[in-house]
Amino acid sequence: MRHEALPNRDHARRLLHAIAALPPAAGPRPADKPLMLYGAGNLGRMAKVLLDRIGIPVEAVVDANARAIRAEPFWQHTPLLAPDEVGAQRRGDCLLAVTIATLPWNTVADPLRDAGWRDVVPFYDVAEAYRDRHPLGNGWFAGRLDDGDLRETAAVLDRWADDASRAHHLQFLAWHCLREDWSFAGAPVIPDDRFFIPEILRVLHDDEAFADLGAHHGTTVQRFVETVRGRFRTIWAIEPDADNLATLHRTVGAMAGPVRERIAILPVAVASERRHAPFFAGLGYASQCSALGRSSQQTETVDALGLAPSFVKLHLEGAELDALNGARATLQRQRPIVVATSYHDRAGIWELPRWLMRTLGDYVFYLRTHSWCGTGAVVYCIPRERSEHASR
Repeated sequence: MRHEALPNRDHARRLLHAIAALPPAAGPRPADKPLMLYGAGNLGRMAKVLLDRIGIPVEAVVDANARAIRAEPFWQHTPLLAPDEVGAQRRGDCLLAVTIATLPWNTVADPLRDAGWRDVVPFYDVAEAYRDRHPLGNGWFAGRLDDGDLRETAAVLDRWADDASRAHHLQFLAWHCLREDWSFAGAPVIPDDRFFIPEILRVLHDDEAFADLGAHHGTTVQRFVETVRGRFRTIWAIEPDADNLATLHRTVGAMAGPVRERIAILPVAVASERRHAPFFAGLGYASQCSALGRSSQQTETVDALGLAPSFVKLHLEGAELDALNGARATLQRQRPIVVATSYHDRAGIWELPRWLMRTLGDYVFYLRTHSWCGTGAVVYCIPRERSEHASR
């Protein structure tokens, strides 16, 4: 659904209640017929690893660039087909799970249906059907919003610093409640500026101390270093997964000496308390503490780590709120910029932003979504003194 105007506070509340009045989306979709994936990019690779791990067979992966990439080692044991290599019978008989979130859902799904694919669904809807086997949470369904949800969500909508944030929040809600991909004129989805929107860029200085919680392979560390042109005080790259850590060490090791010497890699998981937690390893950016995990991970609180950050990024696959509860003293003492992903579970509807709004006094808050299908939502929190200084 396309909206031609950004919603002010009153309009945002009306749209919230309109979402709540409609029947909620149906629910997860199990692979009840032969399964193919559409898209061999990063999400397609992660999807293949996950489905192999939980024992869901993938008959083939379909990609427009299949002929160019099928020789890559990753795909050597998987049929990788161009769309014109899939016959009409298979298009009709298979479940096609789309592993693309960089475009609006209908712009991908409608041409596929027109080409004869009868059963096209988002990959995350399939993954959600097997949550008893894996921890990946991006495909959650909000269900019906109750009176408490409506009250708290309306309060969050009111607190956003701009109407674009209200638009992105409503877009996020429409997907998880209705499985509708809404868009608003003036509030584009921009994948490339995740964690570094213009409002953040305007307030960065040359002495930042950056804490990257959920550093994965170091992509955000690299982006930060490039953004500040190597002028920063220190970086703490925090990552618990062993495979991710190996790549992170290579990423940091390849950096110039004066940059590399100011980066500390901390192999811990952050949480609200210190404990031994089960850990689901080997899922790339989806690795996380989970009761389904077969290994154990020592968790630590940010407060106990003794960091003094001026900029904190959290991307923790749904553990953001738990980690924030273990960082309260640090955040209130240091007053850093805080950017936190909010799309991995239902806490993103209102609990996570509401916690930030209640805990971080005299901050300015924004929300942006950086991909489609209910993913890529990030809450941006800027101390008012930094925001006002940048505006002068």
